[in-house]
Order: sequence, then structure tokens, then C-alpha cells
Amino acid sequence: MKRTGLFLSLIALGLATAWAKTATLHDFKAKTLEGKTQSLSAYKGKILLVVNVASRCGYTPQYEGLEALYRDHKDQGLVVLGFPCNQFGGQEPGTEKEIKEFCSTRFDVTFPLFSKIKVNGDKAHPLYGFLKGGEDIHWNFTKFLVGRDGKVLKRFEPKVRPEDLEEDVQKALAAKP
Repeated sequence: MKRTGLFLSLIALGLATAWAKTATLHDFKAKTLEGKTQSLSAYKGKILLVVNVASRCGYTPQYEGLEALYRDHKDQGLVVLGFPCNQFGGQEPGTEKEIKEFCSTRFDVTFPLFSKIKVNGDKAHPLYGFLKGGEDIHWNFTKFLVGRDGKVLKRFEPKVRPEDLEEDVQKALAAKP
């Protein structure tokens, strides 16, 4: 019996490892600020910049740069996805309605925003388990550039400004699907 249990555990571990290697961002779902479940497969074929955001963070002015990057490249296939997170210093305490109002009135954000999530720990959103690949997020405004195939191309720490991503975004947009 012990061998069977060990064997089944090894098979399960192997399947989980194989799935992790073949998983893409398109395999996940998230709730929008309006509370609707959104399949991220809707973004197949797009270049994505996924960012954990916050309204009361020293990096909050990056919303302006994220929106500019989105507007400059959305017609070529770039989509910025914002995921509010309150895990770092309580810097996103508002409700979904307050977050939406803040982002639209203060920074004229038009890119998709999702409901608040956790990015680290046992209750982290599964999407972030996939994105971070085992390395925790250290603060808000960590950015992940994701290719058209849903695989992470590059990670950028919070201090990297959206304006500094121009070359990487253009390179990703120019890559053959």
C-alpha cells in the first residue's frame, strides 16, 4: 500500500510540474472591478503588461506612464492589465468602486482593471502564482511582460518606470506570433 501511495504522489507531482510548464496566462480567470468573471483567454494573441497596482503607493504616479504606454501601443496589440493589491503597507484600501473612480478621475485610466487580489502567500491569486514563478512580489507596481502565447517574457521590479519598457514592448510587439 505504501508503494501505491508513493507512486500516485509521484504521478500527481509529475502532472502538476508538467502543467506548470505548459500553463499560460490564458488558462486563468479574474474578476473585473465590476465583479464579472473574465477569462484571460480573451487576451490570446495580445502582448500583455500585467501590473499589481495601488492608489496610495509611492509608485502610484506610474499609472500615468502605464496609460500612456497602453494608448501608444494598444492598436498594435498591447494591453495593460491592472490588479489592485493591498498587501504592501495597506496602500490599496478602497473598494472596487473607489479604485475605479480614483483611476479614472486622477489618471484617466482606460486599460482593464480587475478586483483586488493577493499576490503573495497562501491566498495569492493563481495567476500570480504562475507569473512570479516562485519568486515573491516585493512591492506594488511589479510588472510582467507576457507574450502573445501567454508566457512570461520578462519581469520588471517597481522602480522600473513604464517609460523604460518601451524597447521591450516594441520588441514583443514585433515578434512573430
